[in-house]
Amino acid sequence: MSKLQEDFNAIIAKIEERITDEELLNFLKQQIADISMLYINELNKVMDLSERRVNQVVENQRVLEKKQQELEMALNNMEKELFVSEEEYDFEIVCPYCNHEFVSDIGSDIKEVECPECHNTIELDWNQEGEDECGGHCGSCGGCEHAEEVEEIEVVTDEIEEDNEEDDDM
Repeated sequence: MSKLQEDFNAIIAKIEERITDEELLNFLKQQIADISMLYINELNKVMDLSERRVNQVVENQRVLEKKQQELEMALNNMEKELFVSEEEYDFEIVCPYCNHEFVSDIGSDIKEVECPECHNTIELDWNQEGEDECGGHCGSCGGCEHAEEVEEIEVVTDEIEEDNEEDDDM
């Protein structure tokens, strides 16, 4: 038996000991039962309301989790479209064995790649020594020693051409 039931029975037993009039005793027991039922009904209403609120919170949580997953998927797709992985690059490679030209996704840690045409292994030279130095093979940087040398040669060449033109005029 539960503690609540035991306490209720103890209260009824005390009332029965004190009240000797049977009609008054029955009336009092009925009133106590009615009051108890009022409290039980109110407790049931509160429990039902609480259960509905909890169910609504659970449903809202489910909807929010679904929206979060959709947002994460959209962000991942945007990241894939907007940001190129720093570890992999698309390289256009010409096979030195068969002259087949192909594009390959290669990370900076890859040392060799296989030609899809002749299946020979092509060793990759990342030229990591002197990485910060310009190789002088670009035509647009203008910031390396080679570009300055080329510029000096062009100036000297221009001066020689001007001198030649002057000599021809004479």
